Amino acid sequence: MLQTNNLKKAEDAILETAKKMNNQYRLGYHIMAPANWINDPNGLIQFNGEYHVFFQHHPYDENWGPMHWGHVKSKDLVHWEHLPIALAPGDACDKDGCFSGSAVDNNGELTLIYTGHHYIDKEKDTFFQNQNIAVSKDGISFEKVGENPVIAEPPTDSSHHFRDPKVWKHNDEWYMILGNATKNETGRVILYKSPDLRKWEYIGVLAQSDGTLGFMWECPDFFELDGKYVLLFSPQGMEAEEDRYQNLFQTGSLVGEYSYETNEFVYGEFTELDNGHDFYAVQTLLDDKGRRIAIGWMDMWEANMPTKNDGWAGALTLPRVLTLSNEGKLLMNPVEELVQLRETAYPALQNKSIADRYIYEAKDALLEVKAVFDLNGTEAEKIGVNLIGSESEFLTLQYNKTTQKLTLDCSAYGKEKDGVRSTKLASSKELSLRIFIDRSSIEIFVNDGEATLTSRIYPKEERAGIEITAENGAAEIKNLTAWQLKDSWK
Repeated sequence: MLQTNNLKKAEDAILETAKKMNNQYRLGYHIMAPANWINDPNGLIQFNGEYHVFFQHHPYDENWGPMHWGHVKSKDLVHWEHLPIALAPGDACDKDGCFSGSAVDNNGELTLIYTGHHYIDKEKDTFFQNQNIAVSKDGISFEKVGENPVIAEPPTDSSHHFRDPKVWKHNDEWYMILGNATKNETGRVILYKSPDLRKWEYIGVLAQSDGTLGFMWECPDFFELDGKYVLLFSPQGMEAEEDRYQNLFQTGSLVGEYSYETNEFVYGEFTELDNGHDFYAVQTLLDDKGRRIAIGWMDMWEANMPTKNDGWAGALTLPRVLTLSNEGKLLMNPVEELVQLRETAYPALQNKSIADRYIYEAKDALLEVKAVFDLNGTEAEKIGVNLIGSESEFLTLQYNKTTQKLTLDCSAYGKEKDGVRSTKLASSKELSLRIFIDRSSIEIFVNDGEATLTSRIYPKEERAGIEITAENGAAEIKNLTAWQLKDSWK
C-alpha cells in the first residue's frame, strides 16, 4: 500500500510540472521523463517483444533527489511510450532511494534488481546500501518481494559504496555484479551468484583499480561480445590525461578473457567509451536479433543544465550497437532503426572540393548529417563541419589532418565553460562522420564507431545551416547528405 500511494503522488507531481514546463530544449527523439530530473538508464531489457528502459528519476524536482524508477517502452527503439513510474522509495528496504540496477526475464516475470539507499546522516552524506527485487507479470506494475533485501550488506572488506546491480543468467545460475569500493577507496566490481534471484553467494572481485582508475566504480555491466568479455563501468575520481578523462566522471571498458570456473578476468587497458561532454552510466541489453545495445545518460554530474529553468533535466542517448573491431577495440554505432526518423532529405553533395568555406543550408532543429571526406585527396590541414546560428552562434567540429585529432568546440553553443573535447583518430584514407542533432544535443559517430562524442548543447538562435571549412588547402568531400528528422514524441 505504501508503494502504491508513493507512486500515485509521484505521478501527480509529474503531471503538474509537465503542464507548466518550457519546451524550448525538449528533445525530439531521445528518451526523457515527462518532467523533472532523470539520470542513469536502468533495467534495459526486451520483454514480450518490446524494449523497456527504466531510469533514475526524481519526480518532485528538476534537481537530483530521492530516486524513483521512471519507465518507457518501445517496439522499435525509435518511438517511445511513457509508462507509470515503476518504483518509489520509502519502504524499509529502500527508505531513501531506489538506486540504479537492471532487469531480467525470469520465466515470464519481469524482475527488477536495484539498490536500496539509506541515509544514516544526510548532512554528512553517510549511508548504507542493500540490494532488492521487484517483480511484474505485465511489465508495467511492480511489487517489491517480501525477501528484500536479498543482499543486506556488502563484503567485510568493502566501503559503504555498494550499488548498481547488473544481473544475467549463465547456464542455470544467475550472476550479479555490483559497483563497489574497498575500505581504502579503491574502485572495483564484485561478483555474486544465485540459483533463484533470492539467495546470493559472494564469489569475489571481478576487477579492481590498480590505483589509477578511481575511488569508486559505478554502474558496471559485463557480457560476452564477439568472442571476448567486456566490462563496462563508470569510475569516479580519475585524473585528466591530455585529451582523456576530461569530464568529472568517466565511462569506459575493459576487454579480455574470462573464466566462470575460476572467476578470472584477464584484460587490457581501460578505454574511455565516449569523448564528448555528456555520457555516463551506460547500460546494455542483448536483443532478439543478437545485438548488444547500449544507452547512456546524456548529461554529466555538476554540469550546467539550463533546462532546469524549464522544469526538467536529463536525457538518455540514442541506442547504440556495440561491436569489437579486429583489433579488439569497442565500437559504438547507432541502431539501424533510426533511419525511420528521416523525413525530408536535403540535396546531396558528391565529389566536391571546398577551398575555404561552403554553407550547406540544412537549418532544421532536428537533423542527421552524414559527411565523408577523402583524406588522401585532401590538401587542407584542417577540415571543419560546423553548426552556425543566424547571427553569432556556432559549434565547430574540426579535424586536424597533421595531428589526426578531432575536436568538438561547444563554447559558443551553450557550453561557455569547459566547452572543448578532443580525440585522436587512427590513420585512415577517409574521415566519416554521422551526426545526430536534436534541440539540445549532438551525437557524433566517427569512422563507423571508432570514436563517439556526445554533448548537450543549448543554442539561442535559429540555425542558419551547416558550414564546411578548409584551412591551408582544399578539402575533398566524397559525400555530404542531411535529413530533417521527425519529432517522435509528437
